Amino acid sequence: MVVSQTLSPSEHGREPKKLFKTGSYLLKFSHQKKNAMGTNVLKTETPTSIDDAVFFLKENFNEGDHRPAISFGFGDPSCFECFRTTPIAEDAIVEAVRSAKFNSYAPTGGILPARRAVADYLSRDLPYRLSPDDVYLTLGCNQAAEITIKVLARPGANILLPRPGYPDVETYAIFNNLEIRQFDLLPERGWEVDLDAVEAISDENTIAMVIINPGNPSGSVYTYNHLNKIAETARKLGILVIADEVYGHLVYGSSPFVPMSLFATIVPVITLGSVSKRWMIPGWGLGWLVTCDPSGLLRKDEIAESINKLLVYSPFPPTLIQGAIPQILEKTTQDFFSKTINILRKNLDICYDKLKEIPCIMIPQKPEGAFFAMVKLNLLLLEDIEDDMEFCLKLAKEESLIILPGVTVGLKNWLRVTFSVEYSSLEDGLGRLKSFCQRHAKKYSLTG
Repeated sequence: MVVSQTLSPSEHGREPKKLFKTGSYLLKFSHQKKNAMGTNVLKTETPTSIDDAVFFLKENFNEGDHRPAISFGFGDPSCFECFRTTPIAEDAIVEAVRSAKFNSYAPTGGILPARRAVADYLSRDLPYRLSPDDVYLTLGCNQAAEITIKVLARPGANILLPRPGYPDVETYAIFNNLEIRQFDLLPERGWEVDLDAVEAISDENTIAMVIINPGNPSGSVYTYNHLNKIAETARKLGILVIADEVYGHLVYGSSPFVPMSLFATIVPVITLGSVSKRWMIPGWGLGWLVTCDPSGLLRKDEIAESINKLLVYSPFPPTLIQGAIPQILEKTTQDFFSKTINILRKNLDICYDKLKEIPCIMIPQKPEGAFFAMVKLNLLLLEDIEDDMEFCLKLAKEESLIILPGVTVGLKNWLRVTFSVEYSSLEDGLGRLKSFCQRHAKKYSLTG
C-alpha cells in the first residue's frame, strides 16, 4: 500500500504544484536550460494545468518544420469531421433560436425542462428516479466541480483526490483552502482505487473523496464490484463521493459503464457530468451537478441549499443551450453513439498496438474508456532525456507532436496519450513518436 498526503514533492517522484493567484491568472516558476555559451536553448517548467502544458509545448515547436503539427494533448475531438456531433443536436439549437423562447436570463440552477431532461437521462441507469430538483445546470463540468468544492470547503477540512487525476479539481481545492490528500490508482489492477490508502489518509476532517469514471487520464472503467467497495469504504469513513462522469458511456472493453449514483443508497453521491464528451460538443458549455441522495442526507445538511446560494453568484450556461437540451438528450439515436464508439475503439486498437512496439514505453493496461492512455517512460533506455517534461519538450521541438507529460496529471515520468483524433493524424503522430524514441535510444557497444 502506498500512502501520501498533501502535495509532497518527494513522494513517488511527484513534482510540487507551483501555484500563485494574481487576479485571474495562474503564475508558475520557470527556468531555461543554457548551452555552453550561456544561451537559452529550451524552455522548461512544470505547467500548472493541461491548458498550460499544451500551450507551453506549442511554444517549443520548430518553425522550420513544415509538417502539420499534431496534438495528442487535449481530449477534444470535436475539430475533426469524423467526430461531428449528431444533426439532432444541431437541429435542436436551430429550433431553440427560432422559437425565441430562450433569449432571457435563466433561473438559478437552470430552466425546468432542461433539469427534468437531465434527471430523466441519468435515471435510465438507476433503480430510482432523480428529480429535477436534484439537478443543477452549470457552465460545463469544470464549473460543476468548482461549485461542489466551494460548497463543501470549511476551515481545517481535507479532500481525497486520485493520483493520477484531473488537475483542475486540485486547483479548486487549493483556492478554497482545502488540504489535499491523494490516494494512488493502481495500474497493475486496472487503475483501481487503493482503498487501503483511502482509509489510511482519511480522518475526522475529511469531507469527500473524488473518483473519475471512466478515468481521465487512466482510461479505466470501474466494475460494479469495485464501485460498491468504494461506496462501502466511503460510508465507513463517513464521507460522500464526488463522481466525475463526464466520460460516461464512452467505453470500449468488456466492462460497461456503471454510474456511482447506483450506490447512493449506501453513501451520498454528487455526480458531475456534461454533454461535452459523449456528444462531442465541449464548446457548448452545458454541464450538471446532481445530488444523488435517496436518503436525503445532503438536504438535511443543507448542501443543496448551499449549492443554490452559490449558483446565484456564478455564471450560468446560455439559456439557448438549455432550451435545446431536452431534444438532444431525448432524441439522439443509438446509431450516433455506436458510430462514435466504433471510431474510438479502432483508434484505441492502433494506439495500443503501436505504443507496445516502442521499447522505452510501457503501457500497463489497454484503456477501456474515455479518450486517453497512460504510459510509463523507461528513461534508462533513452539518451539525454532526464524526465517526462524534457521528453515532451524535445518531442514537440523535433517532431511537432504534443503529448502531455505525466507530471501534469500527477505521475512523473509517465505520459498521457490522447487517441481521440482522426485516424490519419493518429497514425502519423504515432509514427513520429516511434522515430523520436529510436533517435534518442541509448546505443550499446558490443566491444569492451
